[in-house]
Amino acid sequence: MAQRMRRVNELMREVIGSAIATELEDPRIGFVTVTSVDTSPDLRSARVYVSVLGGETEREASLAGLRSSHGVLQSAIARETRIKRTPTLTFHYDDTPERGVRISRLLEDE
Repeated sequence: MAQRMRRVNELMREVIGSAIATELEDPRIGFVTVTSVDTSPDLRSARVYVSVLGGETEREASLAGLRSSHGVLQSAIARETRIKRTPTLTFHYDDTPERGVRISRLLEDE
């Protein structure tokens, strides 16, 4: 079962990332990368983690644009996948790259 969820999450990440790049025309959405997707086992919801190039203003604008475009993204998932349900998407900022940079700087300072 864990292997199946990994495949579903990876498929969702690819489909959402491609749809963001090709189908969304919201000017608020900047340079966004889908870093990971965590789909619930019942496929009812999916947490989409994204990183955004730019500062906090760009990040908030991009997240707002993604939230308002979730219908387009969900229809892309329905069209591109063969899963029974199309999960409800929620978007979250992934601060992992920033944390990595901060840890690297701390290690360099010692």
